[in-house]
Amino acid sequence: MAIPKIKKQDITAALQYIDAHGVPVQHQSTRYELITEDGKRYPPKYVIAVAAHLTNGTEIAADTFDAAEAKAFLQHEGFQIEEKQQKYELTISADQVSSTDGRFTMDDLSLGDHYKPLDTYFEKADGTVIRRKYSRGERRNTNQTMPRIACQIFEKQLAALSIEEKEAFPVCQYKPGNPVIRGIYSSVNAYRRYRNTIEYLTYGYDDGRQFVFYCWNIFSTILFVQECLKRFGEPGDRFVLVYRDKNEREEKSASHTDVTPDTLVQSVENAPNPYSAMLRASKNIIFRGAPGTGKTYLAREIAADIVSDGYYDRYEDLPDEQKQQVGFVQFHPSYDYTDFVEGLRPKLNGDGSMGFALQDGIFKKFIDCARKNYEDSSKSQEMIAKEVSAQDALEEFFASIQLGEDEFRTITGNPFFVTGIDDQHINIRIPGNACVDTISLNMDEIRKMLESDQKFDKIKDVTSFFGKKFATQAYSYDFVLYKAIKARMKKHAKKNINREKRKNYVFIIDEINRGEISKIFGELFFAIDPGYRGEAGAVSTQYANMHADPDEIFYIPENVYLIGTMNDIDRSVDSFDFAMRRRFRFIEIKANDRLEMLDQIGEKKEEAIRRMTALNQEIANAEELNENYQIGAAYFLKLQTLSFDQLWTDCLRPLLQEYIHGMYDESGIMQRFEKAYGYPETHNGDTDEATEN
Repeated sequence: MAIPKIKKQDITAALQYIDAHGVPVQHQSTRYELITEDGKRYPPKYVIAVAAHLTNGTEIAADTFDAAEAKAFLQHEGFQIEEKQQKYELTISADQVSSTDGRFTMDDLSLGDHYKPLDTYFEKADGTVIRRKYSRGERRNTNQTMPRIACQIFEKQLAALSIEEKEAFPVCQYKPGNPVIRGIYSSVNAYRRYRNTIEYLTYGYDDGRQFVFYCWNIFSTILFVQECLKRFGEPGDRFVLVYRDKNEREEKSASHTDVTPDTLVQSVENAPNPYSAMLRASKNIIFRGAPGTGKTYLAREIAADIVSDGYYDRYEDLPDEQKQQVGFVQFHPSYDYTDFVEGLRPKLNGDGSMGFALQDGIFKKFIDCARKNYEDSSKSQEMIAKEVSAQDALEEFFASIQLGEDEFRTITGNPFFVTGIDDQHINIRIPGNACVDTISLNMDEIRKMLESDQKFDKIKDVTSFFGKKFATQAYSYDFVLYKAIKARMKKHAKKNINREKRKNYVFIIDEINRGEISKIFGELFFAIDPGYRGEAGAVSTQYANMHADPDEIFYIPENVYLIGTMNDIDRSVDSFDFAMRRRFRFIEIKANDRLEMLDQIGEKKEEAIRRMTALNQEIANAEELNENYQIGAAYFLKLQTLSFDQLWTDCLRPLLQEYIHGMYDESGIMQRFEKAYGYPETHNGDTDEATEN
């Protein structure tokens, strides 16, 4: 597959063609969009196909290259490409199957290979919604979730069917001409006598009994679900499946890891991502628990879910733009306010000497981005247009002058030169001033003047505009530069200004209890309180007097969520600040809460769960230990490269020996741990004092 030979001007001509003729339904984009400066959106593959048609006289065909190739080509040519995040809703009732996705058809359910489920639920005729009661270790929102809900809802009715009725039960028909796949079986062995594949799900019920039937892609059990509604449902009942297109990584991997047994151990009923719901409700949460329980991985999953509005559940799948909406830091005992909020940092001056400059810390930079989005999303289109016009004027003006050479004069005739600029400052040199020959002006002040409708005829107008009683030296230079910029401002064609969409931002603090919280957060204790988000919780930071605007205040907007993680047994810092405790919701993640992580180790999963459960029970029984010392599933991910014995000798045993160091009968305790885990080493001559007693 290859992109046709076309140039940038051919693409521009194609956009004009599409403006005049529109986009046929079959060529609508499902993954990416080309976005022009005036806000128009086009399907990239169709744009290239039209460009090739106009240039080479070929038919308009977009099937000789894929979406990723089209994206890469157009980006190389300087066009802006965004990944669409469109969700589709499939509705199944007793007499109808429909989808908001125009590509869906019951004539080819194999297309389900290209989609990923985001949510699925059963809705009764009266509007009551029922979701899956997930078992421990069962992954949420897989290709198996919808048929499992059907089994959950109609479990008694399915169990009451005769053997003949179960074996004749329709499950899947990919295409009208294909044979119907039938059968609900009582075991995997019984299923494999009928169909010897791994394309099945198991649903456990009634203390060890099972339903086993065919399941593969997201659409493969539509027929099964609809048959359940026909036989057992009430009029108006329906199942709803929310899904999206798979991304490039998911398409390439095509790993159907959904085919894992449903053990139904300690069932829990939850929303699609219950922890995301907790974060949305509480704003600030901390995951606490034993080491290796997957708290950090879970935090990243939730962050992906929150910033993508449920579209992605893996941080790695987020587009670059949305990754910027997730911040991450790991605390440690020497971490402090200057790292986190703001502080003085060494700086090399232009003359080669060393000095210090105020720099924002990682958290303040992150909050500034979130705050800008929050404020911009509330602005009118008129205000946005003024800001765009002012920014364009600033950029054009400073691009047109020679830094350090073009002379400007104050109203009193004193010359000065602009020597440098950045996003926040305008550096000027004043050769005639014997006291201070360099000044740094606040770029934002001139920007605000340009955005306003006010006229500035004298410096007093500037002083009044900023609410000051007396003019500062900087206002004299602000006034001159403002006048110069206004004089050069060009009238541009009116742009199609779109109001910015409000986004969510998630900041993750790993090992939050390893830092000295009061030293790191300082006055931000108040600002992070969920009850004081926004300007109600605004504070002046410790270095406010060094800001370009000393009256500047700092606040955390409503679109920011904080996640902390902590190991309960870590005592790097003696205690967790009580003032901070009441501002977070603490959620315990136990050793067996994240067993779905072990899907990554394949066929070793069940054995790993068995050993982990037995070992953790023995740890909890140890006199001076408790659940906080249990072993989490993350340790067992090492089984991807280690054997069970190597995991014990190289990873688990050293950790447990550290736990029990100094306890009475260390040897006996370790022997009990080894026996529970199943480590085969023999202990010649050793005795278990606890057993003897």
